[in-house]
Amino acid sequence: MTEQLTLDVQVLGSISAAEAAEVLRIDEAATIADGVAPLDDQVRLDLDHADSDATVTHVLARRADALVGYAHARSNKGGPLNAHLVVAPDSRRRGVGKALVRHLIELAGPGGLRVWAHGDEAAAGLLSKQLGFSRVRDLWQMRRRLDLPIVPPAYPADVHVRTFEVGQDEEAWVRVNAAAFAGHPEQGAMTVDDLRQRMDQPWFDPLGFFLAMRADHLLGFHWTKVHPAEPDHTAVGEVYAVGVSPQAQGLGLGKALTATGLLHLRSRGLGDVLLYVDGDNTAAIAVYEKLGFTRSALD
Repeated sequence: MTEQLTLDVQVLGSISAAEAAEVLRIDEAATIADGVAPLDDQVRLDLDHADSDATVTHVLARRADALVGYAHARSNKGGPLNAHLVVAPDSRRRGVGKALVRHLIELAGPGGLRVWAHGDEAAAGLLSKQLGFSRVRDLWQMRRRLDLPIVPPAYPADVHVRTFEVGQDEEAWVRVNAAAFAGHPEQGAMTVDDLRQRMDQPWFDPLGFFLAMRADHLLGFHWTKVHPAEPDHTAVGEVYAVGVSPQAQGLGLGKALTATGLLHLRSRGLGDVLLYVDGDNTAAIAVYEKLGFTRSALD
């Protein structure tokens, strides 16, 4: 038998650093309990810059003075409201998640609401079914070992590769990224401010951010990331983003840039690398499978 909680729910345009720290503590507890993180990189960036983006809404659920649940909602150029939520492990099965989602539905209005379920957990599936949601998108996580063979990259003779120059390449990267991911609801909408938020993070390393250039024109990129070692897992590399300008399609740059990044991550002494790709992007999945990646998780 479980007890329903008396909740105080606040809907805020910005939150304090102390409130953001409370959210991250719940996120950490949920990650340990479930084996998968309920909040993604963008949510954590918005928590780190909690008062900087009017398109973000924070929903805090409290019982007495304790934070027991949190939802994050971000608008996306007039499309559906995209959201994540987390409930403290010791406060589950007491209506907290349902209350958070109902507040999100009110916020979304006629534009609609999409809520990520990381790890495809059964509890999330049950809650979504109870509240009338349908499954519309799968995001695959794929992995491979870095000690497996990597085919050396081959570039056209007039293309050279260099690393990202802070203070010089931001505008060009945003333009090419937007064109390469024009149909992608998150990646394609990134602004210079979004890029700079990521550049401010401890993990950002311009030496792992590769640009394919023809003369002074950016054709494509491979942005790598390293997740540091923690007590429960070793360090792992990530194919954070690979993009090619539509005008440079057919040159083999995606495959070559991916190999360049994999060799870099191997040189860092890492044993494994992961990436995320939409489940309906069959062309990209086929490329990654040829490079030795297999599906390891699903959001």
